[in-house]
Amino acid sequence: MARDASVRFPGRTLFLTEDGDALARQLAGESLAWRDDLALVDNISTDEITPGWVCYYYDETLAEYCLVGLRGGHIGRNAIKGGGFSVIVSGRSKGCGSSRETAPYSELKSGVGLVIARNIEKIYGQNAQNIGLLTSTDFGLIERIARGEAIPLDEFTRGLDPISADIVRAGGLFEYSKARMRGDVSPPTITTAARPMTLAEKILAAHAVTDLRNDRLGVPALAPGDALFVRADVRFSHEYVTPMADALFRGAFGDDARVTEPASVYTFRDHLTFLDDVMSPQHVAMGLKDVARRLAVVQEDFAKTQGVRHYGEVQNAVGRGSQAICHNAVIEDIALPGQVVCGTDSHTCMAGALGCFAFGVGSTDMAAAWFTRDVRVKVPESVEVHLTGTLGAGVSAKDVMLLLLSDAYFKTGQGIGKVLEFNGPGTASLSLDERATLTNMSVEAGGFTGIIEADEVVVSYLAAKRGLDADAVRARIVKADAGATYAHRFDIDLATLVPMVATPGDPRNGVALAALPADVKIDVAYGGSCTGGKKADMDMYAAVLSKAVAEGRGVAPGVKLFIQFGSQDIREYAEAKGYIEVFQKAGAQLINPSCGACIKAGPGVSERADEVTVSAINRNFPGRSGPGKVYLASPYVIAASALAGRLAAPDAV
Repeated sequence: MARDASVRFPGRTLFLTEDGDALARQLAGESLAWRDDLALVDNISTDEITPGWVCYYYDETLAEYCLVGLRGGHIGRNAIKGGGFSVIVSGRSKGCGSSRETAPYSELKSGVGLVIARNIEKIYGQNAQNIGLLTSTDFGLIERIARGEAIPLDEFTRGLDPISADIVRAGGLFEYSKARMRGDVSPPTITTAARPMTLAEKILAAHAVTDLRNDRLGVPALAPGDALFVRADVRFSHEYVTPMADALFRGAFGDDARVTEPASVYTFRDHLTFLDDVMSPQHVAMGLKDVARRLAVVQEDFAKTQGVRHYGEVQNAVGRGSQAICHNAVIEDIALPGQVVCGTDSHTCMAGALGCFAFGVGSTDMAAAWFTRDVRVKVPESVEVHLTGTLGAGVSAKDVMLLLLSDAYFKTGQGIGKVLEFNGPGTASLSLDERATLTNMSVEAGGFTGIIEADEVVVSYLAAKRGLDADAVRARIVKADAGATYAHRFDIDLATLVPMVATPGDPRNGVALAALPADVKIDVAYGGSCTGGKKADMDMYAAVLSKAVAEGRGVAPGVKLFIQFGSQDIREYAEAKGYIEVFQKAGAQLINPSCGACIKAGPGVSERADEVTVSAINRNFPGRSGPGKVYLASPYVIAASALAGRLAAPDAV
């Protein structure tokens, strides 16, 4: 059903302020007047809107827990739903982090109709459009809404691409999709003249859907701002999201609806595999253990019914666990250069290391893509990250990203929705695994995705790993055109880099490790996740720990070291290299694949607010890996810190 031409917001406006008392007074019933100098909370992540445990629900129950993870702990159950709020206002980068659609859905079902922020993160904003939650960066609306004005709907479509604007007018993606399939609405015809294109633009142009009914693809050229649907070669989801997407899929297309081309669809049991080991007694008492287990059951039923490949659980010498984390498996088994890959996880961009355009989407986008095989895209601008030189000893791609993310360009939100295209001889000098760290963490910049042109490193890997014909892989490689236009350029000499860390709260808090006090004690060292559980990461952990073991040293007293493999293939690699014996002798606890501690769902999470963790994961938003403080660092620093009992560079141990 199409929206009315204007919208009223009769409820209250909630200002998410840095002043905890002012926030508490609003929740108690007081209404604040807008002031330009009101200090608003920045960088509210989806982890804070709907913490991991809240995402075990995928229905209107989510509204009861809206924003319960917001820093400061002021917002409790039903505080938003019961507060009569129709507008929520915050600062920069609203909705950063995970692609979980549960976040805007919880706001919408709490009665909120509009979210206003200085800037809106790309995936969060698209998810909001898909479900009918309005967003704006126009703070002038606040006083107009307070006066009771009806706001023309056009004010919420201004600046949007034509497809997004039509989705907003339709009230959401499903209503738009139904109208599109009826022929009542069509995406705009692409008329961009031939021009030099970036790597991302060339891949999207080749996958542009020009005629849905007759399955016609491809346009001569695209430019930033062009709106279109692109054919997805790979679609995947994990158990956190598959049940919600399945419910939406059947609700929109009928209980008998079937996934189109199931051979290109994959499901993963990889997020909550170890949840039973760390769930708090409070959450157990709430019945969340059974709720979470149900997610895996629903996903497995979906996979069987739809005939799609499911990566499930395994049992081996290390114990039980997952076959693989989705992002590691997509690189190992599934994606190819030049493809379009979409997954229900913000770190889908990791596959960009293969030279494909890979990006995260929400539940509604995936449900629609299961049926249509395509997903909407507004062609993004690209940022060129030109790397030269080679990394020094004890420095890794993680340090590259922590340095890059600390730049004001990303800290102020200028990277939101852009593609990070890594190139140059420094990029070519990196292994595939190290390149995957670069593309994986591009989303921490607010980026649409990260991408690297495929080369002989990729060709050799795919030929060896999957038995593919090398020439056939080479034929798939897409290259950026000379003279392509970039929104910004970074030049980084890898030889100048030093070990970095991101201080607690945000992956953009990067500083040189040497600039920190020398006595930052740690309680937990966690080496794992899609970012830190690759083969190259195992090499780094082993390089530091093997030296210590040879000298009769191990993990410092009072410190817990966890090393978690990204896939069974990576575990087998570590075993073949003799690393497992080294890790165990050093005192590490080994864990089978799963997202685990990265999302507060496995061994390695903090248990108390005063605990300090140094972690190889990709983001350290408040509460994401437990109540303690989390520093992000490279695998080298993780291992060295575990030995030292404090934050330490590898050359210090």
